[in-house]
Amino acid sequence: MTPSPLHLRLATRHNGTRDGELMLVSPSGQQWVPAGRDLPTLQALLDVWDAQAPGLEQRRLALEAEGWRGAERIDPTHCMAPLPRAYQWADASVYRNHARLIYQWRKEPIPPRYDIEPLVYQGGSDVMLGPVEPIVATDAAHLVDLEAEVAVITKDVPMGTTAEQAADRIALVVLLNDVSLRGLIPGELAKGFGFYQSKPATSFAPIAVTPAALGEAWKDHMFDGRVRIELNGERFGEPHANSEVVFNFAQIIAHLARTRSLVAGSIVGAGTVSNADPDSGSACITEARVRAQLQGEPEDRLPPYLQHGDRVRILAGGPQGEALFGAIDQVVEIRSR
Repeated sequence: MTPSPLHLRLATRHNGTRDGELMLVSPSGQQWVPAGRDLPTLQALLDVWDAQAPGLEQRRLALEAEGWRGAERIDPTHCMAPLPRAYQWADASVYRNHARLIYQWRKEPIPPRYDIEPLVYQGGSDVMLGPVEPIVATDAAHLVDLEAEVAVITKDVPMGTTAEQAADRIALVVLLNDVSLRGLIPGELAKGFGFYQSKPATSFAPIAVTPAALGEAWKDHMFDGRVRIELNGERFGEPHANSEVVFNFAQIIAHLARTRSLVAGSIVGAGTVSNADPDSGSACITEARVRAQLQGEPEDRLPPYLQHGDRVRILAGGPQGEALFGAIDQVVEIRSR
């Protein structure tokens, strides 16, 4: 029997512990209630997803029937990342236009087989930031950049899982800001051993949403909507997240599981959202700078990297323009050592 679809929206509330308290969120994204003592954290739910998530769905239906009576209003300052620390954070790069522009910035060709198998790296997952925690850097010379992305959180994924099977291993969809320190990236990559210092803590929108709850905004195993980026109150970009992609989430997960299993609670990203259409703007500053250079803009007219006091806001809209994951709303803090 095919299990009924789950229309869950989940968040994590500060409660003085590292992993916070799991909260069940209303469809409006404005109210929440504790998930219950048997499911204290999101990781606890992911560990037993198939057994316990259907019961949480029944509770959601009961709350819907009661108009979410007794629920509290969500305060973004009380929100942690949905998974404040994760067993794994693996990020891909599936947007052709972003790859084209970033590798041009790096003065390198796009890697061989880019269109044949997903390009992925493993990021740091020990500290995940909540939606209003600041972006902290120690030096503006590190060239602090934002990167708006969509990711999924998996259930257990056995080694050898196919793309068709992997689609059923996606538990939740999340929105994030994968901050990069562009001034450190070239030196790190020149060592031939990948990112570390140039990829600080990732920030997350407050609400994790099941694919079924996204409705029309989930198509072909991808988020099918626009991601809006605002910088200091001005529109910076609004690319569509299911356009001009090389691989979808099911294919990325299958690639990751080719030689190893993924544990429940693995976060898998698709990379910086990007469209070739210049009217879509950009989801990272480096991409916007390369676009401007290609149009003949001089160096002193290029979009600047993030400075102390800058405000970054990222949200993703559904068919009616609603913010499906809540908003990332951060201020940059340059703290000299």
